[in-house]
Amino acid sequence: MNRIHVNTFATRQTPESRFSHYTGTWQELAALVADAFASAKPGYREGVVKVPVNPAGFFSGIVQLNEGDKLSGTFEARRDGEEPRKSVGPETLNKIPAKSVDIVLYASTVLAEEGDNNLEPVAGNWEIISINANPFEGEMPIHPEVLMHNHFGSTGGTDTNLSDAEFVAMLRESFEVWKDKA
Repeated sequence: MNRIHVNTFATRQTPESRFSHYTGTWQELAALVADAFASAKPGYREGVVKVPVNPAGFFSGIVQLNEGDKLSGTFEARRDGEEPRKSVGPETLNKIPAKSVDIVLYASTVLAEEGDNNLEPVAGNWEIISINANPFEGEMPIHPEVLMHNHFGSTGGTDTNLSDAEFVAMLRESFEVWKDKA
């Protein structure tokens, strides 16, 4: 039996944030994911899965950019203990209802590699790390910046365990999708 928990990192995804969010409670999110866990798809490495869920109640922080859109950025740590990262996004964010949603879960054993686990690092413990709510149909690849932070070992990143060729292929796909989105 799998235990599903919302990692404290995911709790930054609120209606007030620039991130995608869920309108229900964290307990409702964990239950929704537990019910859909059998449909989990492999993530970018072993111990990471994406669980597709019904998009009702989810809002996306992703926007399609148009020429002339104003962007702004910050350089700040995502949480205590991490080095700051660049973050660039639209100056105004009008979140829209999601058309597809993947909930990203990491095994607690994987999160324990960097001490980021909330649950005991034993088989069957899974932690929700991200709500990936997409305003488009289909799956969004991991953002190129996040992929690079993970692959190159930034604090707060989780090693991809990808070969150079696998990393470049994944980065190429990510770049193509994200080059006109924020």
